[in-house]
Amino acid sequence: MHCTSSTAFQVRTVRTDDSAADHRLRNRLRVWGPAAGWAAVLFLLSAWPDPGGISWLPFSDKVAHVGLYGILGIALGYGWSRSPRPIAHGILIALGALYGVTDEWHQVFVPGRVPDVADWLADVLGLILGYGAVVVFMHRLKRPIQMNGPE
Repeated sequence: MHCTSSTAFQVRTVRTDDSAADHRLRNRLRVWGPAAGWAAVLFLLSAWPDPGGISWLPFSDKVAHVGLYGILGIALGYGWSRSPRPIAHGILIALGALYGVTDEWHQVFVPGRVPDVADWLADVLGLILGYGAVVVFMHRLKRPIQMNGPE
């Protein structure tokens, strides 16, 4: 059986290239993508079985935790500084610290790794240092420049 009717179905194409939803998604990725990307890097590093460390440097693993979570703090601070909606500093720090808890818990399942409260404390310290550096930097950028010349 062959249908030759021209009124069977009409297909309508709707373009959503620059829809409001697409625009919001792009903005969110631009603002929070660095933090999400770095969190993924931290997850992959945490999944590395027994990474070892620099044995001659005391507390080298804690220094690594401070540095790695300092980068997460910077990324969260970047998101805070670019977000169109204000987000409380405490909420972002708490989210980063909670991520550190999940990172330590994840290590229970990785051969040669064990969760450590001291590692988490180093994570939080790095997070606060990195985030705080961005907040201070952004605050200084917004201050008016004062000329201290003779009057």
